[in-house]
Amino acid sequence: MKQFTITENDANQRLDKFVTKVCPTLPKSLLYKSIRTKNIKVNGKRCEISTRLTKGDSVEIWLKDEFFVQKAPKYDFLNASDKLTIVYEDENIILADKPQGVLVHPDENEYNDTLIGRIQRYLYEKGEFDPESENSFKPALANRIDRNTGGIVIAAKNAEALRIICQKIKDRELDKRYLTVVHGIPKEKNATLTGYLEKNESKNKVYLSSKKTDDNRTIRTRYRVLASKNSLSLLEVELLTGRTHQIRAHLSSIGHPLLGDGKYGKINEDKKLGFNRQALYSYKLSFYFSTDAGILNYLNGKSFEVKEVWFADKLFGDGYKKILK
Repeated sequence: MKQFTITENDANQRLDKFVTKVCPTLPKSLLYKSIRTKNIKVNGKRCEISTRLTKGDSVEIWLKDEFFVQKAPKYDFLNASDKLTIVYEDENIILADKPQGVLVHPDENEYNDTLIGRIQRYLYEKGEFDPESENSFKPALANRIDRNTGGIVIAAKNAEALRIICQKIKDRELDKRYLTVVHGIPKEKNATLTGYLEKNESKNKVYLSSKKTDDNRTIRTRYRVLASKNSLSLLEVELLTGRTHQIRAHLSSIGHPLLGDGKYGKINEDKKLGFNRQALYSYKLSFYFSTDAGILNYLNGKSFEVKEVWFADKLFGDGYKKILK
């Protein structure tokens, strides 16, 4: 038998979700049976699958040791790079400046050196993250951006901050702005684009249409031109909806593909110019809460930004920054 005391980071989740995390190899059928037969109890009493755990609860699990998490002698995140650029940090969140080319989460090709791995290593070495003292929570990302897109990604240091930020993103109470360089000079200096996007999962590519169907989703993208030079334009972009590859596909659909975009652009031409990744950066994040944000209320009205975006500075100097202010 193992006993777990619910911490603040474990609270507010269902019993079955918690048990799945501490017993990762436990089959669901046995999990549900163990709850019915009282081999899993909360505060010494019979419980339900949907029992909501609170801080201080005691969870008793009468199962074989083989089902419980086995502590590894070395944590995987320690294999991640120690390079991490932080835009802002407090006791609840980190705003990290993700380099282009770095994954936010592991995939089948890269497991160790990811943004979340770097953040967990940083907090572990700083003494703010101790896996041994956590039952089910690890510092986690609240949003993500493509591998070849750079910029601000939000990481939560505790479960409450993660829950709040994820809800605020869902409710669109955060404002994210991007800088990008596109081919050509848009006729309209300020515009809001509307289109209909459908994703092809097998090709990991999206397609746009001018008509709504049952299979596509409405997208809206707002941009303003900051500068133009040598048949290239620097744009600030605001996502009014958030869909896969939205900025890249939407701007390409109006004849202005992103510089360095290998999927929707002119990559063979752009490589000759030294651009083999899309010139796209999530450079600014603002918090505009219209509802209570609990422990994160202090962030309301604050904005954070990456001061140096390499491709914008390289191609247009820093004159565009006066327009952004």
